[in-house]
Amino acid sequence: MARINLLPWREARRQRRQRDFISAVIAAVVVTLLAGIAVQMQYSHMIENQNRRNDFLTAEIRKLDEIIKEIERLDAMKQDLLARMNIIQKLQESRPEIVRLFDEMVRVMPEGVFLVDLKQDGSTVTISGRAQSNARVSALMRNIEDSDWIGSPQLLLIENKDQTGTGLSHFRLSFKQQRKKPDAAEAG
Repeated sequence: MARINLLPWREARRQRRQRDFISAVIAAVVVTLLAGIAVQMQYSHMIENQNRRNDFLTAEIRKLDEIIKEIERLDAMKQDLLARMNIIQKLQESRPEIVRLFDEMVRVMPEGVFLVDLKQDGSTVTISGRAQSNARVSALMRNIEDSDWIGSPQLLLIENKDQTGTGLSHFRLSFKQQRKKPDAAEAG
């Protein structure tokens, strides 16, 4: 007799194929999920490493900022000290100038001229006094012009009013205090 299979073999094959398909889909989903989790973990690890590097760089930048601030503070201190040193040096250089000024005033002062007031503003000196005649004031101005340490005299005022009865005229003139003029022999 012929063997006839009355079992629903097509239905069994269809169910088997459907189970194989579902198994394949589930396996694909699981593999995809595992791959996604692996990628997510890799990215998380990379982000964590980058954050650590960023934190390190931020800390180093803060340290460098502090160093820069310290350098700027030290530079400001240096500039302040240099300014103070310059002031002290100028004061040291100008110390003998007042002595020279008074010494030169004695040398250029002709007889018959008397000083009443002397004011100095920087290198400009203004003197007031009394003179026996205008010629004596002119002699004083010539002597100032010929001096090595002072020069550029300018007559500001001369009055012949004599209220005291001494016969002296009042004058006021200014001149510049300067460094010594080089001699012709030194210049050549």
